[in-house]
Amino acid sequence: MKIRFLCIGKTTDSQIKNLYEGYLNRLLHYAKVSVEYLELKKKNLSPELLKEEEGKMILAKIDHSTNLILLDELGKQFNSEGFADFLQKGLNTSSREIVFVIGGAFGFSKDVYAQASHKIALSKMTFTHQMVRLIFLEQLYRGFTILKGEKYHHS
Repeated sequence: MKIRFLCIGKTTDSQIKNLYEGYLNRLLHYAKVSVEYLELKKKNLSPELLKEEEGKMILAKIDHSTNLILLDELGKQFNSEGFADFLQKGLNTSSREIVFVIGGAFGFSKDVYAQASHKIALSKMTFTHQMVRLIFLEQLYRGFTILKGEKYHHS
C-alpha cells in the first residue's frame, strides 16, 4: 500500500521540519509514504480563486480511484485507536493508494470536496499548517504502531 501526503506550501520552520522528517522516516517501516508540496505561483488572488487554483493542483495529482482524505476542520474526529481502525479500513479497501491532503489557508474547493472519500479533523482547535503536518504524521505513525501492537502507544 502506498500513502501520499499532499501539502499546500512548504514547511519552513527548521525545527518542525526536523521532527516532521523524523516521523516520515519512521513511517517507512510500515508503508511506502511520500510527501508532495504544491505551491501556487499566483499569490494575489481572492480566497475563492485561491481555493479553486489550489484545488486544480490537488486534483491534477490524483486519479478518480484514489482514496482521497482531506484534513479539514469540519471532518470527523477520532481518538488514536479510532484513527488506527479508520486507517486499517482504508488500507483494506483502497485499490492502490491513500492520499491525505492538507489544503491552503482557506480550505478546499468544491471540486476537491466532491472528490474526497473522507474528511478528518485533528482537533477543534486551530493549528498552523506546519504544525498540522507534524501532528498528523505523528498520529499516522501512532496508528501504525497500534495496528502492529507495538509499545509506542499506551492505552
